[in-house]
Amino acid sequence: MNMEARVGAVVEGGQRALNSAAAAAHGSILDAGARRFLQQQHNNSHQQHSQLGTIQQLLAGGVAGAFSKTCTAPLARLTILFQVQGMHSDVTALSKASIWREASRVMNEEGFRAFWKGNLVTIAHRLPYSSVSFYAYERYKSLLQSVLGVENHRGNGTADLAVHFIGGGMAGITAASATYPLDLVRTRLAAQRNTIYYRGILHAFHTICREEGFLGLYKGLGATLLGVGPSIAISFSVYESLRSFWQSKRPNDSTVMASLACGSLSGIASSTATFPLDLVRRRMQLEGAGGRARVYKTGLFGAFAHIIQTEGLRGMYRGILPEYYKGRHQFAA
Repeated sequence: MNMEARVGAVVEGGQRALNSAAAAAHGSILDAGARRFLQQQHNNSHQQHSQLGTIQQLLAGGVAGAFSKTCTAPLARLTILFQVQGMHSDVTALSKASIWREASRVMNEEGFRAFWKGNLVTIAHRLPYSSVSFYAYERYKSLLQSVLGVENHRGNGTADLAVHFIGGGMAGITAASATYPLDLVRTRLAAQRNTIYYRGILHAFHTICREEGFLGLYKGLGATLLGVGPSIAISFSVYESLRSFWQSKRPNDSTVMASLACGSLSGIASSTATFPLDLVRRRMQLEGAGGRARVYKTGLFGAFAHIIQTEGLRGMYRGILPEYYKGRHQFAA
């Protein structure tokens, strides 16, 4: 270590001498070059720290999301089981369904661990979805700012709102499309009851590609993409309206508490409005699963018409109660 220190001191001293001589000879040219070099090094260091912070945020968000999804997995599976009940069941028997009865059936017939069927895929889906969404949002935001000419102008509320809204919607569509096969596999694993057709994640991927082709992994994608825009629009507008109303009536309340409450209510409103699309998505994801015959042969809107005709408007909201409970649990957490 002492030898290395001495060598470092000699090199450093020689470098300083060379710099001094060069400065005496070239004056301001070297100063300008040095300033540019130092600025470049500072920018590179800042960018590296920023990237490191982003990675840490994504990892922390992924871990927190995985923990939250694991806690609410039983409710999520009950939601899926209710959503797909009308596909191959007698409609008259569905009127007797309840959360407690279905939970008891799962416990007695499949065991306690069955409440977490498909949860491993949910966890695997979380990090890539968050990463793609974050990266895509930053790219779309830069593109939109460039197109709208607001990249160097702050304070334009309308333009900033348009950038965030459109960029968020496009990022959501991109992330949903990129990770959709994982979501479909999760639905197929969670919808299995006593008969196990897919033995795991890899087996499900292999079986679906072999029996239904690669595009079989994207069944129901249309319903997913159709719901992104309305979900963001409803959630954002309800949140802003509730927050403005809250602040006008109770200006002294904690802003954190107000934001949490308004966020929870806006999420419930968004879930309620887009739940029929989510139900249709789940059912289309199960089309042809396990070698069963197809039920909805006329596309997305044909599926809507078929469900309303056979199950009524109430059929579009099967599973909405455990979805509400899941949202309330996540809010409390």
